[in-house]
Amino acid sequence: MAVKLLNGIFGGEPEEDDEEYETSKESSKNVSKDIKNKTILVEPRAFSEAQQIADYLKAKNQVVVNFKRVTSDVSKRIMDFLNGIIYAIDGTMEKLGPGIVLCAPKGFEIEGNITEDDSKKPTKKEEKEEW
Repeated sequence: MAVKLLNGIFGGEPEEDDEEYETSKESSKNVSKDIKNKTILVEPRAFSEAQQIADYLKAKNQVVVNFKRVTSDVSKRIMDFLNGIIYAIDGTMEKLGPGIVLCAPKGFEIEGNITEDDSKKPTKKEEKEEW
């Protein structure tokens, strides 16, 4: 289908499949418009799911990310990716608990602080392993 699409772009005659591509592209834009201003809960299992989280943020949704289903290396990669997205969209990020963060696009404010119980406070070694 990519060849057919390129033929339509570079002077060849567009084929029937080209129209199907354009309408499916438009319908995917409508889907993202329908899910604005929601809070979405995500438990990624692989780094490849980071792009979906970014898409939610770009569509003006808050996202709560629970990193408990991924290794610490993968969670670090996802956090780095999300930090870049948050910077690019001028959003905010707040840690809610061990391995759980709230990401919000511009226009959402995160108020208040969540404190950890001092008796359950992790050691520096445990804190490094967490992320």
